[in-house]
Parts: sequence; structure tokens; C-alpha cells
Amino acid sequence: MDIRKQNARYALSLIEDGSVVGLGGGQTIRLLASLLSEKEDISIVTPSSETALICQSAGLKVLPTWLVSSIDIAFDSCDEIDENFIALKSGGGIHTQEKIIGSMAKRYVLLVDLNKYQPRLTYQHPVVLEIIKSSYALVCSQLEKMGLSYHYRKAPNKDGLLLSDSGNILVDVEIETYQDPCSLYHSLKSVVGVIEVSLFVKEVTDIVYMDNEKIVHKTKGKQE
Repeated sequence: MDIRKQNARYALSLIEDGSVVGLGGGQTIRLLASLLSEKEDISIVTPSSETALICQSAGLKVLPTWLVSSIDIAFDSCDEIDENFIALKSGGGIHTQEKIIGSMAKRYVLLVDLNKYQPRLTYQHPVVLEIIKSSYALVCSQLEKMGLSYHYRKAPNKDGLLLSDSGNILVDVEIETYQDPCSLYHSLKSVVGVIEVSLFVKEVTDIVYMDNEKIVHKTKGKQE
């Protein structure tokens, strides 16, 4: 059994029958989704259309996010996470919706590869801003004043901008030297027109990864 399958199998053991379960995107999350039919009376909330399709194919109930106010446990992945439980998500472009689910969850568990867990963020991946279209020039101006490099995200198979599912622009911000992620988050979030930032500074409660073929489960606020 490979590492991601072991992470997914361990995550399954954290879910109680009858739970409302939040799911993000990514390979490990898809593996977990394929296992959830082993539980009874599970409802799923997810911003990922791919994850939703896997759950529906397995006969699971998928609820629209806007009808849910509380989630028992949610699982997601990330590009980087530090020992203070601060995560950076870049690839999927659905971080705003994932953050809504993380904020609703009693427990928000990130399933990661060992190399993604570091003492502090390395910013090898860009920090992503989801911004209102009409604020694009304003946001760019503010990023320049902050001395930050940026570019809008392009759609791979068509000309023009890649928009979020909500029709907003995604802007990748390159962090070339280390910055405190909490301070960076608040600085970026304060720019008018920025809907959300892909730094998760308070939502994560648990980190699960494999180390030397052993599952490591860290819980925020719990002594090792």
C-alpha cells in the first residue's frame, strides 16, 4: 500500500458513522472519497467537482455548501504546511471555497506527504489571491507598492484569464524571501478587492503524514 493510500485509510478511521464530512481536492482526498462507502449515513460537502463525482458514483449523499453551516470533520491537502499548522495552497484555485469548508469544520485535517511539512513555509509555491474582476488594476498597484511580484493565472487551453468557479480572477503572488505568514496574510487580505488568500493561518487543526512507514498525526494544541 503506497503512502497516500495509507494516509487515506487512516483518515477513514477518524470518521464516525452519520457524520457530515468535508472534502477538498487532490489525489489523497480522491482516494479517501473512494473509501467512504465503507461508512454508514455519510454526507459529503466539497468544492471539488471531481471529488463530488467520485462520491456520487459511490452512492454517497453530496450536499451543496451553501446549505451547510457545520461539518463534523473535513479533509484536505496542501502544497506546504509548517509546524505552527499554517498551510499554503496554490494549485487548485479553489482555496476560498476550501477555506469556507475548513471554517465550518469542527476538525480540519490536512493529509500531506512528509516533504510538505516543514519548520516554516518555504514559499516554493505562489500565494494565490482570488480577487473581484473590477479590482484587478487596484490590487496590482497595491502589490507593486508592497514590492511583490505577481501574475494572473492563465487558462491552459484558451486565451485569457483563468477564473475561479465564482467568476473571479486568480492572481499568483511570488514570495521571494521569507515573510511571516500571518502578517503576510493580513497584509494581502486588507487590499480592497481581495476576496481570499491561499494562506490558511487558523483553520487547520490536524496534520497527518507518513514518516518511515509510520503514520504521524499531529493535533493543534496537543503536546507531543
